[in-house]
Amino acid sequence: MTKIDTSRPQSVLPTPSHTVGPFYGHALPFPGGGDIAPLGHPDTITLQGYVYDGQGDPLPDAFLELWGPDPEGNLPRVDGSMRRDPASGGFLGRNGVEFTGWGRVQTDADGHWSARTLRPGRRGRSAPHLSVCVFARGLLVHLFTRIYLPDDEAALTADPLLTRVDPARRDTLVADRGDLGTYRFDIRLQGEGETVFLEFR
Repeated sequence: MTKIDTSRPQSVLPTPSHTVGPFYGHALPFPGGGDIAPLGHPDTITLQGYVYDGQGDPLPDAFLELWGPDPEGNLPRVDGSMRRDPASGGFLGRNGVEFTGWGRVQTDADGHWSARTLRPGRRGRSAPHLSVCVFARGLLVHLFTRIYLPDDEAALTADPLLTRVDPARRDTLVADRGDLGTYRFDIRLQGEGETVFLEFR
């Protein structure tokens, strides 16, 4: 039996601090996660941007999932985003033919993300957009938002969701057009210019 001398003060080291998990970069990314569009498809667009925290600092370990319709506005109903090697069980990536409309990307060390997908078509009265789910350290519940493309002003003006958003904040849901089929969409989790996030009930 070990006896502890309580007559002398004990020195206790503080518990080291650590970032709140989960840590999405471990085991979740897979080869070709951001290559949603089949290689060489004429309707391919590139989406890219940064994820920023409430202080305006880029997050190097955020994680995005994207969903979108095909150019005709149809939701794909095919598998194939995460194929596995039957021998090793490892990820093979996509088959390069089917468009599943789904992708998963992680931000890099500078908080940057990018994905290649097909230009989404209109669905009903909604303007062309992609749905996004955001995971990041410190978020106990993931966040949902949308990326609208800026190419059809009439469709954006009539979109049922955008018409319900405060006009001063609508631009946080609309990507900026770049060159040659590229679009930039930054996600700000808090603070000035905070992205509009959606709540589903």
